Amino acid sequence: MQKNTKILADAEDQLLQRLASGDGNLLDDTELIDVLAEIKSKSKEVQEKLLESKEKAHEIGEKREQYRPVASRGAVLYFCMVETTLINWMYNSSLQQFLDLFDYGIDNSAKAQIVRDRVNNIIGVMTYRCYRYVNRGLFQSDKLTFRLMVCLKVLIQAQTLTTADASMLLKAGSGIDDRNKKFNWME
Repeated sequence: MQKNTKILADAEDQLLQRLASGDGNLLDDTELIDVLAEIKSKSKEVQEKLLESKEKAHEIGEKREQYRPVASRGAVLYFCMVETTLINWMYNSSLQQFLDLFDYGIDNSAKAQIVRDRVNNIIGVMTYRCYRYVNRGLFQSDKLTFRLMVCLKVLIQAQTLTTADASMLLKAGSGIDDRNKKFNWME
């Protein structure tokens, strides 16, 4: 698109230069008429290519949006990996480690004809691989905490669980102002 836009701008500049440097009657200048015909054909060709490029960009955008759940799950998993340092300071991981796991999930997941199935396959392999990778390096006492972190963040991201619900679970009711108030979901 950028190349075609530049070609169009160069052609307009060439035409303006010819018009500015032309002497006498413009209709008698055969070179100017030839340049105009050439620019007109180039312009038409470039406009068609630009229209085709815009359609392709729109199509690529739609395809990219179909894979957004993979990126969302990847973000959740990455931040779970990074937040393991909150459990114990020695559980450090790098972005490159995560990117390797992310790429593994894409490369080694089952292929599918339907994009939704392909996305689910990638998410499944990537989630399992990241979980196994991090879990392998955790102390036994921290493994349950990591599982809970991943589970809660995945459920919150999927909007199955709200952050308030997760907070209620984690704080064990210590954040409740009125202890005598009954909740509808507890009945």
